[in-house]
Amino acid sequence: MAEPTTLLSLPLFPLGTVLFPGGSLPLRIFEVRYLDMIGKCHKAGAPFGVVSLTSGTEVQKPGATPAAAAEAYAPESFQHVGTLATIIEYAVPQPGFMVIRCSGSQRFRIERQERLNYGLWIADVTRISDDARLAIPPDLQPVADALDKVIISLTSRGVPREQLPFQPPHRLNDCAWVANRWCELLPLPPAQKQQLMALDNPLVRLELVSDVLARAGIIKD
Repeated sequence: MAEPTTLLSLPLFPLGTVLFPGGSLPLRIFEVRYLDMIGKCHKAGAPFGVVSLTSGTEVQKPGATPAAAAEAYAPESFQHVGTLATIIEYAVPQPGFMVIRCSGSQRFRIERQERLNYGLWIADVTRISDDARLAIPPDLQPVADALDKVIISLTSRGVPREQLPFQPPHRLNDCAWVANRWCELLPLPPAQKQQLMALDNPLVRLELVSDVLARAGIIKD
């Protein structure tokens, strides 16, 4: 049975980063609003939505009381295209502190959003179709080859698998996968990463990544 195209009351986690489909995201959580949310998502096996902040901060202001929470969160805003996050590792090493690792899956577009008590956001969202599987064209093969060298370098240095910036399977022949992994590695501003993530055409995304790599001297123009 096909997954529904809409999700109602999806809990959101606004962050100062961009989660790409297929990406890995570690989080250390200590705020009550997210401890409760993530605990419920883990118990239900349900995803939550990661959206990139355009204003505001990830963490509630110190000393803010529940009565003042609305004011504390008034300037918080975020992008309307985000990525579903599925919890793949979950631990509570001590009360009030949670450590998780998530995997990015499908992108979504926010249709309606609402802020609840303590600054928690929920939204009704429409899923965005997965990127088409497109083979790497010959003129962009250096982009995939350079990423392969990064993977080989990391593994040869004995970096533990769970600490690698991305997890196998490595789809080095797929435009979207290669472009997304470079977007995660490159020190681009969040707004630029957001624009790349939201693009509908993975080939265009890879071409833009190729331009960035060429300007940085990572590949030959």
